[in-house]
Amino acid sequence: MAIVKVRDNESIEDALRRFKRTCERDGIMQEIKRREFYESPSVRRKKRIAELKRKYRRKMLKKRR
Repeated sequence: MAIVKVRDNESIEDALRRFKRTCERDGIMQEIKRREFYESPSVRRKKRIAELKRKYRRKMLKKRR
């Protein structure tokens, strides 16, 4: 959970900017988007396999160069 304490003489905009940056670093928004809809285990598995295939293809293309 992202916690940001407002410093002395700090504007709300600056504190909000720090909060957003902290949330981005922690990956909170990505996690929310990932959990927005239920994903069955079989779909998760298929996505994971597809991602591994993409990574492997990229790796092999790099080796050819």
